[in-house]
Amino acid sequence: MKKQDYTTTITAKITAEHAFKGIAEVSKWWTENLDGKSSNLGDLFTVHFNESFVLFKVIEVDPGKKIVWLVIDCYLHWLKDKKEWKDTKISFELSAMNDETTIVFTHLGLTEAVECYNDCVKGWDQYIKGSLFTFLTDGKVAPQIKKNVI
Repeated sequence: MKKQDYTTTITAKITAEHAFKGIAEVSKWWTENLDGKSSNLGDLFTVHFNESFVLFKVIEVDPGKKIVWLVIDCYLHWLKDKKEWKDTKISFELSAMNDETTIVFTHLGLTEAVECYNDCVKGWDQYIKGSLFTFLTDGKVAPQIKKNVI
């Protein structure tokens, strides 16, 4: 039996173009602690959470339809395997119908077999269903606020 990657879906009364642009504004919905760019193919960006970091490369871009980030390096201080996310992918697939857009978020490689699964699912649920949804629908910025950044 194939291990299931974590996935969640949100739907909002917005255009796919608005959703696509908003996803790329990582510092508005995930964390203010961001270095680099996250919009175009080949862009590199790093998110920081205290002593932890994740370095992404944008590896697929289909405007209004899909964006995929590859984790090329990371240090997740609370895990035994500090590089657990390395070589995993974050995918946002968008589909529009009528006046709504559905975003299917998948963290490829985040399965029940990995140590951070339960905590990471809670985190992704908070960021995708909470702050990303709110940012896209209401324009309210709700990222992790800078503190104790190394």
